[in-house]
Amino acid sequence: MSDVENVLVAALRLSAEERAALAAELIQSLDEPEQATEGVEAAWADEIQQRLADVDAGVVTPVPWPEARRRILAAANGRREAP
Repeated sequence: MSDVENVLVAALRLSAEERAALAAELIQSLDEPEQATEGVEAAWADEIQQRLADVDAGVVTPVPWPEARRRILAAANGRREAP
């Protein structure tokens, strides 16, 4: 039996809560090293601040969730709907 199979067999013996925690740790381990994401997080923080400033200045108008959802679903189905 391979190492992967041994780990899987052992993991399946864990409780659902323990398996979920293990799965989360494994998925997190696939992410890029922290130093590579620091710039991304800073860029997103800047983007968020700019978007909030645009809303506050009236440059953009927020779209209510039901309308946004309708547009997203239409686009996913290949239709473009007017705003």
